[in-house]
Amino acid sequence: MSLNMKHSFLPLIALANISLAGATIGLASEPAANAVAANTYDDTASLSAVAQLGRKLFYDPSLSGGGQMSCATCHDPSNHYAPANDRAVQLGGPHFDKPGIRAVPSLAYKMSTPSFSVGAESAADEAAEAAPMTEASGVALANTPATVAGPLTAQAVVKANSNAPDLVPQGGMFWDGRVDSLEEQALQPMISPFEMANADAAAVYAKLKQGYGKDIGALFGNNVLNDQDMTIAEAGFALARYQIEEPSFHPYSSKYDYYLRGKAMLSDAEMRGLKLFDDPNKGNCASCHLDKMTGDGQMPNFTDFEFEALGAPRNPDIPANADAHYYDTGICGPLRNDTYSAQPQNCGLFKTPTLRNVASRYVFFHNGVYRSLEDVTRFYVKRDTNPDEIYPRDASGKAQKYNDLPTQYQANIDVIDAPMNLKLGDAPALNDTEIADVVAFLKTLTDGYDPAKDGVKAAK
Repeated sequence: MSLNMKHSFLPLIALANISLAGATIGLASEPAANAVAANTYDDTASLSAVAQLGRKLFYDPSLSGGGQMSCATCHDPSNHYAPANDRAVQLGGPHFDKPGIRAVPSLAYKMSTPSFSVGAESAADEAAEAAPMTEASGVALANTPATVAGPLTAQAVVKANSNAPDLVPQGGMFWDGRVDSLEEQALQPMISPFEMANADAAAVYAKLKQGYGKDIGALFGNNVLNDQDMTIAEAGFALARYQIEEPSFHPYSSKYDYYLRGKAMLSDAEMRGLKLFDDPNKGNCASCHLDKMTGDGQMPNFTDFEFEALGAPRNPDIPANADAHYYDTGICGPLRNDTYSAQPQNCGLFKTPTLRNVASRYVFFHNGVYRSLEDVTRFYVKRDTNPDEIYPRDASGKAQKYNDLPTQYQANIDVIDAPMNLKLGDAPALNDTEIADVVAFLKTLTDGYDPAKDGVKAAK
């Protein structure tokens, strides 16, 4: 399902933002706002009028079908806009008891995500170095004036459509990349049956008019309220502006950011972990989770936005998986339905997430099958060398490799890139000590680092 967003309206939205950026809208009172301050973020930053409206929408449970769920319910600001519980999938629906089918990603650092496209992998990515965004990235987009026209996405990194044989899907929002902009991403959960669960776009429109008609009319003109699509588009734009203007969505304030700026030192274990993270013959993590500053000084986002089929084990904690014939195949569905989802080579592929704040997550991978960074790292290095430690066994005692993907799509699983290029019986690329070092490095990616406190600890 998707709300019908008419992007032709967005230039009008931007013009309204120009003329009314200085207007004031009273902020709704929401308990979660205190959590932002408690997480060392500055929630007093000046927001445009449109972003202030987005903030009100973000915390409002009355916009859901059952009146119990807001955007912040799953995207908790106290946990870097990710869920603050250890459920593999979150609960939603009219009665707040319907389970989803995928782990909920964080909304932090989403603003630099390029639109979905399929093209040749860039030389910069192959070298595990982030190329500058052609339009904007991370901090640059966050600091742009309020006059942003068009869908709020960055541009792909030198990856236009190509006839090259190694075409790589990249970009887009959600695990399957099914929408291109922050506006669409913000609004899709409103009609998802297992999220905010409004019956349809008309129900969303009615709630926006009733609860926010005055604000929307003041910002964009009362005539907008006479058009369902325009009203919904304005709400999506406001939610997107909030994510762009609110610093806590993209603070770049981790220990590793301080390290890159020359203002912090990594511990011995963290430095060893970084070297293993970068080593193409060991962790090789940086080949997808880009960790270098760009040539124009932008901080890395720890993702290349590309899609991979990794063969993570099936998670029995997801209720949908109780049906042995049910599979989540990423780009191929069940939530995406377009030309790309009909192409077998895309089945089993999920978007590479950012590793920023990964140590604050409770579950990992699209299906939430793992609950610790140690287990995640162990999966990468033992998936093929020691599959009996990764997958359940059948009646004969044989490991059921790639058990969460139909057999006809298992050829899409990456067995080329290290460390997943090793074979049964090979020594894993990382031993337990090295895994611990990689995890130590990953913990430096958590925002809210205080170098002064770290200095006190070091002195002690």
